[in-house]
Amino acid sequence: MFNFGFVIEHMLGHVTHYQNLKHWVTQDSTVRPVWMPIEAGKNDLWKHLPMIRNNWSLQSSLRARDAIRAAQPLDALFLHTQTVSLFASSFAQQIPTIISTDATPLNYDTVAAGYQHKVGGHSLLERQKFLWNRHSYHAATALITFCHWAKDSLIKDYDVPAEKVTVISSGIDLEQWHFQRNQTIDSPVRLLFVGGDFTRKGGHTLIEAFRSGLEGCTLDIVTQDAQVAEDLSGVERVKVYQNLGANSSKLKELYAKADMFVLPTQADCYPNVIMEAMAAGLPIVTTDVGAIGEQVDNGVNGLLVPISDVSALVTALKVLIDDPLKRRAMSIASRQLAIERFDGRRNYNQILALMKNLTQEHQASKRLSSPKNLLVRF
Repeated sequence: MFNFGFVIEHMLGHVTHYQNLKHWVTQDSTVRPVWMPIEAGKNDLWKHLPMIRNNWSLQSSLRARDAIRAAQPLDALFLHTQTVSLFASSFAQQIPTIISTDATPLNYDTVAAGYQHKVGGHSLLERQKFLWNRHSYHAATALITFCHWAKDSLIKDYDVPAEKVTVISSGIDLEQWHFQRNQTIDSPVRLLFVGGDFTRKGGHTLIEAFRSGLEGCTLDIVTQDAQVAEDLSGVERVKVYQNLGANSSKLKELYAKADMFVLPTQADCYPNVIMEAMAAGLPIVTTDVGAIGEQVDNGVNGLLVPISDVSALVTALKVLIDDPLKRRAMSIASRQLAIERFDGRRNYNQILALMKNLTQEHQASKRLSSPKNLLVRF
């Protein structure tokens, strides 16, 4: 039996990753998992201390350290993302430790504006943050990235040896997200947008495009933004849904009924919603930011448009609204690419296989270096 600890940053799309990972890990009878979701807003010491209470990386890493200490003994440790890993180096000296990430801090800086994240500032402080993250990456036994965008940054920006980094995408239960699609040409094409942060995900760009003359379609919007529901109340052909949880039945129902998925996001790394749309067999119209280009093959299973470009978005949407055969071809391609890239059973089992291999190598090394074995060898 393997005692594995899973420390997961419990924010944004990482919540969905946590749920999907947990789904598959709990099906492995050889693993005894200890789940340590690190949530914002917890009323503990770290929420109130000056300097720490306003720094999520310090808060989450200190909470992670406390949780890991309480969970010992463990055979191996999995941390997602590097945000929770700043105080994990001492654990990495004792047990195999994997850091998983969808983006490095320097990756994140390239899309920072959309997250309202300020880049730069005090140069000495920025340098210290860089060195601390670099130390965490180097202290880890292995690293997992969702995409090559993040792997390339680890190698080029943080000098991590390439052989230490494995690309394993997040995954999805393909059976749960497989829907029969009825191609009714005479019905309005149903567009679906899913984005908790409506502004960052390009919601306003989509609304402007929708109002600029898009005909023959309806729009379903899933968001956490209450103001959006109020602003769009009564608008023809638009419905707004709020507070739909990750993997919820209602969310899946909207994917099942949709004909196209639209996400003109201004800033993203590797969105789970695109993975869900592909598993659901939807053509996708989105932007080429972060690592989205590794999810969507432009012209194959979707179309990529520039950020905040209403005209380009309208053109791309019209191409697919007016061409049901192209939509059908992209629908088939999306599902096939999802099978190839996002099979949750395969991807999460790859993570477990890596953890098991590292654990067995570590335990073998400990046996060989024990005083008893050293005496026998002598």
